Amino acid sequence: MAILVTGGAGFIGSHTCVELLNAGYEVVVVDNLVNASEVSIQRIEEITGKKLKFYELDCIDKEGLSKVFKEENIEAAIHFAGLKAVGESVQKPLEYYYNNINSGLILCEVMREHNCKKLVFSSSATVYGTPKSVPVSEESPMGEITNPYGRTKAMLEQIFTDINVADKDFSVTLLRYFNPIGAHKSGLIGEDPKGIPNNLLPYITQVAVGKLDCLGVFGNDYDTPDGTCIRDYIHVLDLARGHVKALEQLFNKEPKVRIYNLGTGKGYSVKEVINAFEKANNLTIKYEYKPRRAGDVPVLYADTKKAKEELGWAALEDIESMCRDSFNWQSKNPGGYEQLTIQLGNSSSSKN
Repeated sequence: MAILVTGGAGFIGSHTCVELLNAGYEVVVVDNLVNASEVSIQRIEEITGKKLKFYELDCIDKEGLSKVFKEENIEAAIHFAGLKAVGESVQKPLEYYYNNINSGLILCEVMREHNCKKLVFSSSATVYGTPKSVPVSEESPMGEITNPYGRTKAMLEQIFTDINVADKDFSVTLLRYFNPIGAHKSGLIGEDPKGIPNNLLPYITQVAVGKLDCLGVFGNDYDTPDGTCIRDYIHVLDLARGHVKALEQLFNKEPKVRIYNLGTGKGYSVKEVINAFEKANNLTIKYEYKPRRAGDVPVLYADTKKAKEELGWAALEDIESMCRDSFNWQSKNPGGYEQLTIQLGNSSSSKN
């Protein structure tokens, strides 16, 4: 039983691959490596002691993706692949709509051609827009989404739902997750953005190891206790386990559309995360306030009761654990994957 993981070399995808392999699944990864590294594939195998199949491929390459389905016995897919920076999406809407929507459409088209009808979709809490109240549940209305990234997620959710309406055997789970941080306990895989990080924790960790001089905090005039944005930060390992739970449900329950929030149910401000990071790692982070970032909402955190009741899943890691694991990854890999001297030609992975 092979599971296709698109974007499987990336941050969340790589951790999910670890959990899938440890759970006994065969894993096939498709990734174009635009915001990832093949080193993560090696590291996944090192952590698990198991091999996976890796195809360096863009999901909008229908011919290439069809070849993967012909060569591998794909029974379900987990779709992570896509551009993912909120602020960047405001500056590059065309690229985000073209890449994210087309990759989802082509994946589903190829799945249909090969009678593969089980999909877990990496959606986002951004589909809630600016919520009228928090915590947000799966029944909360989608508000006015503030950025193209979030709109692509909402559009794909609707597309996948419409496919289920037309084909009742098509089963899809939409995982709306909040702000993933942390890294694998080994420090072998973690978040490795290219350029200036868009997300808070890699920004903090790169300041902590001296790769960047100062953390930029976007906005200190929000209507929150300390003026900075509040988010629901979830450990990437908890998030990865949630994907495995969703996959197990797809194989054991009747086909339908299911939606789950994956978060901790707790909101932390940017300042509180900085303080937690400093406490967990016994160091000081230099930061400065900058203007608000386009597309950000003031407060967003999850109601997670549905995932607990139906998936049997709950986040286990606390904020200090997330901060320790993030720093452990960055301190062991100060330049990320790029500065590693591993010879990719000696990889034990199967690259096609």
